[in-house]
Amino acid sequence: MFAIIDIETTGNSYKNGKITEIAVFQHNGTEITDSFSTLIHPEMDVPYFITQLTGINNEMLKDAPKFYEVAKKIVEMTAGRTFVAHNVNFDYRFVKEEYKRLGYQYNTKTLCTVQLARKLLPGHRSYSLGRLCADLGIKINGRHRAAGDALATVKLFEILLEKNKLFNNSKSLNNYKLF
Repeated sequence: MFAIIDIETTGNSYKNGKITEIAVFQHNGTEITDSFSTLIHPEMDVPYFITQLTGINNEMLKDAPKFYEVAKKIVEMTAGRTFVAHNVNFDYRFVKEEYKRLGYQYNTKTLCTVQLARKLLPGHRSYSLGRLCADLGIKINGRHRAAGDALATVKLFEILLEKNKLFNNSKSLNNYKLF
């Protein structure tokens, strides 16, 4: 049903940047059913400020697979599933662009946990992954690393799923469906 994804990249521009790490957690609406995580050789240097943020450096990536080597696995992990991410447009645009460079059209439904959290968990001063997880008591093991952030997003998503069930079962919000 869902593929909860996080990526690390060489920068903020999907047109000029490349993916350096990806994590995908398949989720059936109740629990994780499968996962995949790997570093990805971006075929370009990782800027210093990105290394400072993520800890990912050129040396770590020298023997990592290139995107085309993991592209089939990513398609298999996400096929028929909704692509879920915290600030989904960032992750989805990078993934789409990587496939576009390979001559492949990647399209799937998306769901943004930032937007969903704003609707279901109003009143937080920030909806960044770090702040929201801190507010909700979700521990992030490996901040600014794909697997750590994706797993935190899974935990946040499970809270949002539960909150959505409560809203959908509430008499005062009858027929109110967010997704």
